[in-house]
Amino acid sequence: MPNPLRPALVLLVALTLITGLAYPLALTGLAGVIFPAKAAGSLIERDGRIVGSSLIGQSFTADAYFHGRPSATTAADPADATKTVASPYNAANSSGSNLGPTSAALAERVAADLAARRAENPGEPVPVDLVTASGSGLDPDLSPEAALFQVPRVAKARNLSEDRVRRLVDDGVRGRLLGVLGEPRVNVLALNLALDEIDRR
Repeated sequence: MPNPLRPALVLLVALTLITGLAYPLALTGLAGVIFPAKAAGSLIERDGRIVGSSLIGQSFTADAYFHGRPSATTAADPADATKTVASPYNAANSSGSNLGPTSAALAERVAADLAARRAENPGEPVPVDLVTASGSGLDPDLSPEAALFQVPRVAKARNLSEDRVRRLVDDGVRGRLLGVLGEPRVNVLALNLALDEIDRR
């Protein structure tokens, strides 16, 4: 009677090599040839220095910059490794807050963010993506409405006309993929880099 263990082990090793090593290496190499920038992480470079990725949001807090969506990502507490602390846009720990609609902590955080946004632009409705975090906590984009909501603050901080800043937002809007997938959006890092280019001229 033949031993069934040997063919099973050979198949295990062969499939591990094919699907776990050869296939990923081939796809990575092919992607690096066809889409080199995307395969390298869609990194954005300015003056020979990498300033970020178009796929991962960053924390902008100064009035002169557009702010992204809130981020619920965390990191290990340096004082106590058994606890975590808020670490916005921590790409090593992509996650949402896991707080449900009945969570008092979530309601308090959203209320505080809502009050801050209303104080920033009184009388205007606050776009929902300025007070809610994305599922990954790393969303690099805003809705055009959320970017336009911030135009008065950014224009005042940079001593620019609101029309000029609004044109920057309009120029940065990317439409739906193939006209149907996703929603119109503005990349926050690209928008802030465009603002910095104005100051450099």
